[in-house]
Amino acid sequence: MVCQLDIGGNYWTKPTPKGYDAFNPSNFVDKWNTPIMIIQGGIDYRVPIEQGLEAFQAAQLKGIKSKLLYLPNENHWVLHPQNGIAWQREFYKWLDETLK
Repeated sequence: MVCQLDIGGNYWTKPTPKGYDAFNPSNFVDKWNTPIMIIQGGIDYRVPIEQGLEAFQAAQLKGIKSKLLYLPNENHWVLHPQNGIAWQREFYKWLDETLK
């Protein structure tokens, strides 16, 4: 609900609130040029898996260094201890490889 208020209403409202276009990341893919690591939970209700995969595919197609870490049993936060270890291992490995 807060998100809807932040961007001006529901997406089905006519006319569509301006916030949906102004803050839509897909409108800015043409400007992407920075390495990106996408960490996606399989049961994330805030960022559906399709959106994470679309962002990863867009980065790959643009030739941007990119990595996808998919955690099928996590939501928007990493809550399982074994996934937390995997998250930290992959994230710090990514930083080490990318920031050199």
